Amino acid sequence: MIRQILLMCMLSFALGANAQNRFDVFETSIAELQQALEAGQVTSVELVQQYLARISAYDKQGPALNSILRLNPAARDTAAALDAERRRSGPRSSLHGIPILVKDNYNTMDLPTTGGSVALASFVPDENATQIDKLIAAGAIILAKTTLHEYAYGITTIASLFGQTRNPYDYRRVPGGSSGGTGAAVAASFGAIGLGSDTCGSIRIPAAFNNLFGLRPSKGLSSIYGVMPLSHTQDVAGPLARSLDDLAILLDIVVGYDPNDAATEVMRNTAHPQFQRSLASVPMDGLRLGKLTSAFDNSNMAVLRPIEEALEWYEEQGARLIEIAIPELDTLLLASALIAHEFRVDIDQYLQQFGSDAIASLADIVDQGLYHQAVGGPLTNNRGTERDDAAYAAAVEARTELRLAIEKVFLDHELDAIVYPTVIENQVFIGEPQPGSQCQLAAHSGLPALSMPVGLNGRGLPIGLELLGQQFQDAELLAMAYPYEQAQRPRTAPSVTPALDDGRAPEAQKVELEFDRQGAVFAAGFEFDIVRNLFNYELVIATSNQAEIYAVTVVIDDSDTQELNDPVVLNLLGPEMQAAAGEYFMTRAFREAFVEGRLYLKVFADQLPISGAPQLIQ
Repeated sequence: MIRQILLMCMLSFALGANAQNRFDVFETSIAELQQALEAGQVTSVELVQQYLARISAYDKQGPALNSILRLNPAARDTAAALDAERRRSGPRSSLHGIPILVKDNYNTMDLPTTGGSVALASFVPDENATQIDKLIAAGAIILAKTTLHEYAYGITTIASLFGQTRNPYDYRRVPGGSSGGTGAAVAASFGAIGLGSDTCGSIRIPAAFNNLFGLRPSKGLSSIYGVMPLSHTQDVAGPLARSLDDLAILLDIVVGYDPNDAATEVMRNTAHPQFQRSLASVPMDGLRLGKLTSAFDNSNMAVLRPIEEALEWYEEQGARLIEIAIPELDTLLLASALIAHEFRVDIDQYLQQFGSDAIASLADIVDQGLYHQAVGGPLTNNRGTERDDAAYAAAVEARTELRLAIEKVFLDHELDAIVYPTVIENQVFIGEPQPGSQCQLAAHSGLPALSMPVGLNGRGLPIGLELLGQQFQDAELLAMAYPYEQAQRPRTAPSVTPALDDGRAPEAQKVELEFDRQGAVFAAGFEFDIVRNLFNYELVIATSNQAEIYAVTVVIDDSDTQELNDPVVLNLLGPEMQAAAGEYFMTRAFREAFVEGRLYLKVFADQLPISGAPQLIQ
């Protein structure tokens, strides 16, 4: 008869504890950064240094997120100048002295703008993007350029210049794209906030995949001048943030008319949205949300559950959920895509306009093989094609038809927003294609859409709910999401990028165990590595062992009784084995059990009776 003995593995680990309890940028909001700066608790130079320390610890080491393409060597000097200005005359704006991250398709005159491609590795444009100029004028510090799917032409963030970016919630998986570097870096607190761009989901998908807020603004609300184009009609640009307040602060600075971007002409006679001021302006009682049934019917249940729970919360607050369908939606979405029509013309014009001499066209890039194979199909297919004017005109017309169809649904049902999953599938493992994007509805219509986090699913992966609004209803979308954020606090930091301890990542915690009971003798060593999310183990059966050991396992105690009738979560050693070693990529429940001292060894052997009381390991 097989008997069992229970051995308690009671271990404690203070994640990123800071003995000095000093100010820390980890998960810190822009408002909190400004309060600390105003109080003299910290300087902008120190903020830069702290963010750089986090980048050093986690971007190329530890989980190796690979989200930062290039650091700004002038960031410290800029911070020092802004500190001095603050002392002289006060802050220019809410972003004065705040380090931010910029997707590397925004023109920056002091840093190369590469689109992630080896073709443009040293290309420095001769003019800043309009949004960059606005942010610099507001006193923001450009800390670094972030990675992106090459030329923004994809949603997994891989490129020839830097390779693959990883998701901080599971670094075996993709971070979304094309603004995946910004998404991963903001989630990991490598900067206060970050800029992305969205042609078809490139802000919203990384926001959903990295537990962030991301707004695809109404077309024309803000300028895309100086942002490397994918499709000028579909392109928009804006921030990804850990909170709605952060998102609103940056949006308030970058929106508005730009004579260099014809699409912003509508802003000449449109009032400023006042994002931050409007955050608490939408009551939940009476809110009408249209649930796009086709998106929900096709969603993975691991994605759907957190979204359904979020919508139930809205209903509990008095909102009404109305199931809707958009007639001929699939046909309209397929007919209204413009990227293939505009990319070659737009990228050629961009390269010529902003002074690229070595690479003057898409043909140069393709003919010299200066791209990653992940974008090989789209680039080579567009290389020498002439635009089919009739087909292009038909696609533009289909966009109008799509917009009218959506607006009719809004009118018929008196909706405030249409809701659906941002992506209907989980983040895929690196190397796999990412299915499930719902990007086209907003991208092809020009209407605004906000991806908001609704927490982590059972696999510990972030899930995003998307709210589609009517034209220039951008601020209202943030206000609809704000009560949920304040009540539910869906934001959770990635476990692999915790707060630093004196500027360093937490070291792996090690436990050595000598087991000797009733003839069963073995030695075991365990290592808990939070920044790589790995539980490493090694067991060796002693030569003095006299019992037949059938299995050494790990269980999680989910009760207060310590009866340990819980199922096995990890087998360390099986029958007729004299030694074993390996690593386990931890689940969220496993990590929490380790930290809380709820992990037990359960040893099965022929001579061991059931133990009367667990033995504490200290």
